[in-house]
Amino acid sequence: MCGIVGYIGHRDAYPIIIKGLQRLEYRGYDSAGVVLFDGESMQLSKTKGKVEDLKNKATQSIDTNGKLGLGHTRWATHGVPNDVNSHPHVSNSGDLVIIHNGIIENYESIKKALIKRGYTFESDTDTEVLVNLIEEVKKKEGVKLGKAVQIALNQVIGAYAIAVFDKNKPDEIVVAKLGSPLAIGIGESEYFIASDASPFIEFTNNAVYLEDEEMAIIRIGKEIKLRKIKDDAISYPNILELQMNLEEIEKGGYDHFMLKEIYEQPRAIHDTYRGRLLADEGYIRMSGIDHNIERFLNANRIIIVACGTSWHAGLVAEYIFEDLARIPVEVEYASEFRYRNPVITEKDILIAVSQSGETADTLAAIKMAKEKGAFVFGVCNVVGSSIARETHAGAYTHAGPEIGVASTKAFTTQITVLTMIALKLAKEKGEFSQSKYHEFLTELEGIPQKVEKALKSNDLVEKIAEVYKDSTNCLYLGRGYNFPVALEGALKLKEISYIHAEGYPAAEMKHGPIALIDEEMPVVVIATRKGHYEKVVSNIQEIKSRSGKIIAIVTEGDETVKDIADHVVEVPESSEALTPLLTTIPLQLLSYHIALMRGCNVDQPRNLAKSVTVE
Repeated sequence: MCGIVGYIGHRDAYPIIIKGLQRLEYRGYDSAGVVLFDGESMQLSKTKGKVEDLKNKATQSIDTNGKLGLGHTRWATHGVPNDVNSHPHVSNSGDLVIIHNGIIENYESIKKALIKRGYTFESDTDTEVLVNLIEEVKKKEGVKLGKAVQIALNQVIGAYAIAVFDKNKPDEIVVAKLGSPLAIGIGESEYFIASDASPFIEFTNNAVYLEDEEMAIIRIGKEIKLRKIKDDAISYPNILELQMNLEEIEKGGYDHFMLKEIYEQPRAIHDTYRGRLLADEGYIRMSGIDHNIERFLNANRIIIVACGTSWHAGLVAEYIFEDLARIPVEVEYASEFRYRNPVITEKDILIAVSQSGETADTLAAIKMAKEKGAFVFGVCNVVGSSIARETHAGAYTHAGPEIGVASTKAFTTQITVLTMIALKLAKEKGEFSQSKYHEFLTELEGIPQKVEKALKSNDLVEKIAEVYKDSTNCLYLGRGYNFPVALEGALKLKEISYIHAEGYPAAEMKHGPIALIDEEMPVVVIATRKGHYEKVVSNIQEIKSRSGKIIAIVTEGDETVKDIADHVVEVPESSEALTPLLTTIPLQLLSYHIALMRGCNVDQPRNLAKSVTVE
């Protein structure tokens, strides 16, 4: 959940490190630090706060020269956010420096042993323990840094992506990974290290993604040396050509990444089905499904595991799979699934959904399912991510980089992928006539244009936000396919505006939540014409009779709800199964504008991080 950046080569490291940290701030932003080495002297600066705070402090307090550098932006786990707990951390001798993403679970026992050997600690972090463990191994065993790192990591329990260097060897950085992502960019006589490729995309398109329990020794003028941490076996780097471009990770004229990513959804949805769906020719081609079609058709059930927004996408998929393809589906929180000894058989299919492809709980669920013989299919956005490598097959969403911590386009593109899978299986099982199948394909192909139209509600939504920006609670209601959208709408409001919000099935309102409704309570109701419309209208009337304030998301041209609700936002007509791709748009915009009006940091909400790589 932290961001790490490193550089070694012929350029000045400082500007590369700082810009890289700014691009990785979505991974954590409660403190930051940088260390630079020019071959003789080491310069270290770190601070509580954001990367901009680090930049201001570093330029005033240290010499920013040096061709080797490491940087870190933190999401606190061990130790409160402050200057001392910030990374990088230095060993007792002052020779070794480390940055670390992850958690060392047995750090306390290691720390006690090191204290007995005379080591002292300034911070509360597990990371300072790790760097001193490496130093102790290096001294005791009389080995070089790379071997010391390997021996030390075989003694720790937990997750990590680390970069460490010895100031006595200024031409070398050692990196290693288990459970947290780490990419190495390969340039001309230079190397870049980062949690993802965004910090070095303008310098090189060639990258190596470390596998779990793999380490690399990076030296100037030499090829990367890869080894397995467990048994010291030699590995050979698989150099990938990156598809990302610089424009995708810049704001592109928008005030915030979140707003940019909301408006990117028409293109993102189109990119997700492009080359896979051809309505005119009546087919969906997805190699991960095509090559394993019998496994899907003969499955007893599908289990979808995910966290947060991806879990909500999975709930939408449950309706779609069961309604269209008639396959039983269970949707599980990955964090609960991995610990409750679930019943999994070889006849099950597990679909793991994650934007980053690095979610720790989801990865653990994948490994459990594979051990029990289930077929595992991944849906993620990041090429080369851990989930993409760990699953038997999968499909990328092609949403492009999502920098805003509150997920938007990931949600709609995940639903798009899962809908295509359900449609394909429905056709293969004979649940659809050719004409009905063609109708669905045509409608899905037209969704980007309808999303464009839904985005035109922005000005109206902004006015509604002005009315409710000072609310302390909010209720979101939906039925059927739009119940998960209500959950997602409430999550977005909580995440970025810090207003307490809850999502419920509309029919459940009478079983408790109705007690909360009064003239101060805004209630967002998704009331599209398709799916239980009359019953939702009855729910709206029940709210109105108790003086609740109603914000209704309705189908274009609706008159019934318009006469009852305080505010109405229209979305284009669509089949019920595809309404979540449209009804979520005004809810994203509502959260964005309310958060902005409340003075909240829209892209970097407090206490959150984008890629949750720890439990």
